[in-house]
Amino acid sequence: MFDTHAHVHDPAFDADREAMLERARAAGVERILTIGTDMVTSRAARETAVRYGLDYAIGIHPHEAKDAPADLAAALDELAAGAEKPPAAIGEMGLDYYYDHSPRDVQQSVLAAQLAYARSRNLPAIFHQRDAFDDFVAVLRSAAPDGVRGVVHCFTGGTAQARLLVGEFGLRLGIGGVVTFKGAQDLRDAVADIGLEHVILETDAPYLAPVPHRGRRNEPAFVAATAAALAALFGTSVEAVADRTSENALALFGPRA
Repeated sequence: MFDTHAHVHDPAFDADREAMLERARAAGVERILTIGTDMVTSRAARETAVRYGLDYAIGIHPHEAKDAPADLAAALDELAAGAEKPPAAIGEMGLDYYYDHSPRDVQQSVLAAQLAYARSRNLPAIFHQRDAFDDFVAVLRSAAPDGVRGVVHCFTGGTAQARLLVGEFGLRLGIGGVVTFKGAQDLRDAVADIGLEHVILETDAPYLAPVPHRGRRNEPAFVAATAAALAALFGTSVEAVADRTSENALALFGPRA
């Protein structure tokens, strides 16, 4: 399996990072993409990926958009330059109107700038969208009218949103622990509607642990619970889910650097 969205560099794992990664391997997780959310954590993601043989992404989360470098492209180039391995993606980028930690117009401009950067470097984009769907789609239509190579991480929308993101933009949907929650029937319906061919697995560790681990610190090994939930949803085996979602992720992110 490929956990396409985790924060392995997060301080939540400082006490047991190596043991946590060993548990992931034992659970069948063969690749992990660790995701930066600002310049500091993007650097930490890079260093952690190099040390432990992971993949990494660099970018500015919408919460941190207000503190984005004035010359964002130059700052991201500096992060990527001279690294022992290149980033696999840019992000996570996007819009979050639930918390509004950054002004909405700033979030939109930083999203557009990062999307332009990702496209110019031929890298996939990792998107975060919460309570901002209409504006998120508007930015995509403006900045990438010919479609987007990327994933909407932690997708929790319904069927109409899923069809639009997949059909109009060709995006993958990152499915994590939320799909196992009792109240997530709309999400399960959406995933069933679009099919496994548009889905990739993720944990968002250390956040959003799936059932039966809900309430605990999440970790990449728990992606197996999400794969089991999708297997039940599609009436297939966990192995089939793992194979298809890993194939989808490989097509998006490429082989391990």
